[in-house]
Amino acid sequence: MVSPSYPPKPRPGDRVAVVSPSAGLPAIFPHVYDLGLRRLREEFGLEPVEYPTTRVMGADPRDRARDLTAAFADPSITAVLATVGGDDLITVTPHLDDDVLRANPKPYFGYSDNTNVLNHLYRLGIVAYHGGSVLVHLGRPGAPHPLTFDSLRAALFTTDWYDLKPAPEWGDRPNSWTEPEALAYEPEMLPGEGWRWQGPARTVRGRTWGGCLEILHWLMATDRVPGIDELTGSVLVFETSQEMPDAKEVFRIVRNMGERGLLAAFPAVVVGRPKAWDFATPLSVPERLAWGEAQREAITRALAPYNPDAVTVFDVDLGHTDPQLIIPYGGEILVDAVERRIAVRY
Repeated sequence: MVSPSYPPKPRPGDRVAVVSPSAGLPAIFPHVYDLGLRRLREEFGLEPVEYPTTRVMGADPRDRARDLTAAFADPSITAVLATVGGDDLITVTPHLDDDVLRANPKPYFGYSDNTNVLNHLYRLGIVAYHGGSVLVHLGRPGAPHPLTFDSLRAALFTTDWYDLKPAPEWGDRPNSWTEPEALAYEPEMLPGEGWRWQGPARTVRGRTWGGCLEILHWLMATDRVPGIDELTGSVLVFETSQEMPDAKEVFRIVRNMGERGLLAAFPAVVVGRPKAWDFATPLSVPERLAWGEAQREAITRALAPYNPDAVTVFDVDLGHTDPQLIIPYGGEILVDAVERRIAVRY
């Protein structure tokens, strides 16, 4: 397999596809979705184009795959954005038309369950983008987060290197989408404490691979991950979802990656800040901080037998917490443990 290549970027004024290959939550939360569409037009100057299943919950996986394939096939569409995640995209990717995707590479933006699509495009040789959600990020209550929008704007329109920055404040307790009035004020934020570095003081440059850790476990179970030879020298980037797997489960998943031989392939590992609050698990602030510490310890312990010399960075804002920095999936990343710097090439 050749290294994934970057597809052409859109320009302001272009038409971009807005699809729901995972959950069709725009059907349930149209007020959040419409805010996201408005910001896509007003903040980024892009014209969203919906597909038949974009606002449909429970659409057949073959229909969702048909819409996603059609978005890539349409020559007037210059990028594809997922509305949100979900939990069954693993049933959709087998129905994609890979010949169409290869012949019409386009930037794809999504995270969480969209790890299935990101990994699929990686294996087709197409760089995609981990992050960006029409509901979660474009539809953020109160106001867009400046770090999220700056990163998303750079990922959409530029091809240069971009320095990621530690967030001065972060949050993992979103406003409820069931309350339309909650769109009027910003979510709770906590003070940032910067990234946490472990391992040797050296610089690693390579291609990224990874995504939502729980989805990576599914992909390993279905044998849909790239081979070790393809990943050797890459940088593993992963994060955990709102389902909040506990430290024991995170340890086991990472350990399984080690037993598969994957962990030894990565000279550096970049770990997203863990989400530690959900409506079903409303932890206090001290409990949330302890949750993050337990997860960092579990990942460190799981890495030790398989890759003790990996440069490891924790609490990077790239997953299910707020703000969210966009990571090129299969694209280039620089992890500099000497200068404590992370840069990505969009």
